[in-house]
Amino acid sequence: MALTRDQKAIQLTELKEKLQKSQSVMFAHYIGLTVTDVTNLRSKLKEKGAEMKVGKKTLMKIAAKELNMPEVADEMLDGPVACIFSYEDPISGAQVTHAYAKDHAQVEIIGGIFEGKVLNKSDAQTFASLPSRTVLLGIFAGMIRSPLVSFASAISSPLTSFARASSELAKSGKLKAE
Repeated sequence: MALTRDQKAIQLTELKEKLQKSQSVMFAHYIGLTVTDVTNLRSKLKEKGAEMKVGKKTLMKIAAKELNMPEVADEMLDGPVACIFSYEDPISGAQVTHAYAKDHAQVEIIGGIFEGKVLNKSDAQTFASLPSRTVLLGIFAGMIRSPLVSFASAISSPLTSFARASSELAKSGKLKAE
């Protein structure tokens, strides 16, 4: 059934709001998933602060154009396409979709928009395989901590050696306290 003009206007407004709120948008194929699988994917996305929306591609293009976002090529949006909006962490929706695609061959990331740039299929898939912000912060903290731990170890090593040597000398009786 074709959408009425009012229904299209409502969808366009919703898409514009989602585009403005999102930190990134990924496009994915999803055809062949059961209703249960789609519901499961949507709930996993929701847990990570992301959302999946299926809408008309022409409305998506109009919404992007009205928001001065880059135009997505028609060949990128071939066939039925779901939009994955990531609201809290720009990578969360892409990661959930990427992980879900490992168990469901019907799901495939085909492109996206991040920081005002259109991502082609390979860029979007690389983006989806990046570690999350939390993991990156942990790696960064480890990188900062590592030299400090090495420095503390180097400083305490001579003192520890001196204390051990003094202890051994005292035990052997060669060191006398005066």
